[in-house]
Amino acid sequence: MAEVKVKLQPPDADPVEIENRIIELCHQFPHGITDQVIQNEMPHIEAQQRAVAINRLLSMGQLDLLRSNTGLLYRIKDSQNAGPVSFFLSKMKGSDNQEKLVYQIIEDAGNKGIWSRDIRYKSNLPLTEINKILKNLESKKLIKAVKSVAASKKKVYMLYNLQPDRSVTGGAWYSDQDFESEFVEVLNQQCFKFLQTKAETARESKQNPMIQRNSSFASSHEVWKYICELGISKVELSMEDIETILNTLIYDGKVEMTIIAAKEGTVGSVDGHMKLYRAVNPIIPPTGLVRTPCGLCPVFDDCHEGGEISPSNCIYMTEWLEF
Repeated sequence: MAEVKVKLQPPDADPVEIENRIIELCHQFPHGITDQVIQNEMPHIEAQQRAVAINRLLSMGQLDLLRSNTGLLYRIKDSQNAGPVSFFLSKMKGSDNQEKLVYQIIEDAGNKGIWSRDIRYKSNLPLTEINKILKNLESKKLIKAVKSVAASKKKVYMLYNLQPDRSVTGGAWYSDQDFESEFVEVLNQQCFKFLQTKAETARESKQNPMIQRNSSFASSHEVWKYICELGISKVELSMEDIETILNTLIYDGKVEMTIIAAKEGTVGSVDGHMKLYRAVNPIIPPTGLVRTPCGLCPVFDDCHEGGEISPSNCIYMTEWLEF
């Protein structure tokens, strides 16, 4: 029976969120970013939406448009390099020096946020005064509190318009601070299934071995598109998320990756390079030694007794021995 696929259209993104994300990217890459960088970071955003956001930022004087050997570059203006604080100057009017100090400390923390105890340490203000200032800044929507997956009862503070770092939220793999192991396993299976199907189709083509091999590869963008069309994810997944899943398949010995040169502007390419993946079948079953954590460890060469990475403090080795 034929499998029916339902393609879900991504919801329209908030124009302000798109602009804020572009500004964040410009701060991450102060020398400038190309449209391809923006596309890779926001693959779900249509080209017209990106163009509208970029044109608005250019008209507001927040971005500079430059020309380089690789094409057009968008760079944050020098007046913006101090951060997004200038965007909120009107709301900071009437604030006392203590409130401005706390705001500056939170701004310096970026999208990883800062704990109230660290704010107290840096500002030398009493905790009661800091809590009062934090509530006031939150009411003005200048900052926000975000729960960290690193500690269930720990909240960090960051500027209101920032998207929290993955180290704080856990990214797509966490929901309410709980790791979604079943969701990760489903994605793992579906990504591998897609690559297996592509490899089988290449073998059935009966072409010469080199063409079959090349046809069995798929880019991370192709895999990402397949997963989005399945509609199995309640959260918005990026190509980086899919590449994380593909990396686990590589560590499991089910998939191999190669990097090829790609033309500027090719979907899924970064800096003129593109990652391709394909499913592989081991010729012989792996030996018992290879199945140990050491046999698959990507930092095997850096592991030695007395170092930061050593067999005595390896959690994976401990779990394997207990099993």
